[in-house]
Amino acid sequence: MGEALWMVVFVMAFVSCNAFLDLSGVHEVKGTWKGSTTLPCTYTPSEGFTQQTLSWSVEKDYSISTIFRRDDTGDHVLLSRFRDRVSVPKNSPGDASLLIENLEIPDNGHYTCQVTWRSENNSLITKQLTTTVKVVKVAVTKPTIRAGELGLSVPVGARTSLTCVASGSPPISYRWFRSSPGRKAQLLSNQAELVWDNLQPSDAGTYYCEAENRVGAKAVQQSDAVELRVRDLPTAATLASRRDAVSEGLPMATGSPPAAYPPHLYALAAALGGAALGALVVGLLWRRLRKKEDTIYEVAFTADVTRLETDEEAPYTCLQTETHSKAETSNDTLTMKDNGYNGICIRKNPEYENLMSAMEVEFATEKNY
Repeated sequence: MGEALWMVVFVMAFVSCNAFLDLSGVHEVKGTWKGSTTLPCTYTPSEGFTQQTLSWSVEKDYSISTIFRRDDTGDHVLLSRFRDRVSVPKNSPGDASLLIENLEIPDNGHYTCQVTWRSENNSLITKQLTTTVKVVKVAVTKPTIRAGELGLSVPVGARTSLTCVASGSPPISYRWFRSSPGRKAQLLSNQAELVWDNLQPSDAGTYYCEAENRVGAKAVQQSDAVELRVRDLPTAATLASRRDAVSEGLPMATGSPPAAYPPHLYALAAALGGAALGALVVGLLWRRLRKKEDTIYEVAFTADVTRLETDEEAPYTCLQTETHSKAETSNDTLTMKDNGYNGICIRKNPEYENLMSAMEVEFATEKNY
């Protein structure tokens, strides 16, 4: 009974491991001539089992040849016609897919993926999966035109290009034409890209391209036409007229309308402008008030000095003060304009001198008595 149970456990473990190590893939793959294709072959790694060898072989005309082999010594391509055209992913456990590049018609055939694992008790398990490869030629599609970074409206003197893009089996040949009304289209280039290093107004016009490959009757596919426009650069006179129009609030006669900005930018500009204008008005008012205060103070001070003047021999006493009024004369002061400054000069009042002389005579007479 114990031996029977052990055998059941062993068989279940073996079946379970085989289920984990099954290869997954597809039965048929179509590849495009001169293109590339991948033949899938994957499995789920199982603990206790290590991949020992991996190989890909092809069966053609009832003969089998090994293309690729991976073992402890590394990767090996065994058929010369597949050199530099086939590869298997590295450092990707469970992925044994085969990539074939630059497909040729002779690559048609049945490809077999075979993987061998070694268990912990040194037993070997081998699985394989076969995929049929059919290499087909695909006719070229209708090409499309891709403009350069500047688009189809380009300023004069700029560098730009037009590229013809089509899909299908390579090699694909391209031709560029320029069409004119009532005239035969002009052949410009046999390359996929049409380039201008220094675009001129004479380069403006209608362009289209053609694409062709070697499939079938070599049908030529033609793209839709595009119009290339060349813009003149604005002259200095034009720029000056635009600046004048903007400063006067007039619409510009030529050129594109000014770009529209988000509303919140206009609101911010208006707020900043209002604040600046308010600050300017306050500054002007404050300056005017200060000027008035200074003028009143100087006049009062001048009057006081005049009244306190003594009999010392000083014909004039001049104070320099900044003022913007015209020259004025009075009985007490004489104002003289000098280089933007007014000299306020003080002289003796005749009436004051007469009064002082009379007081001195009277004082002398009383003293004699």
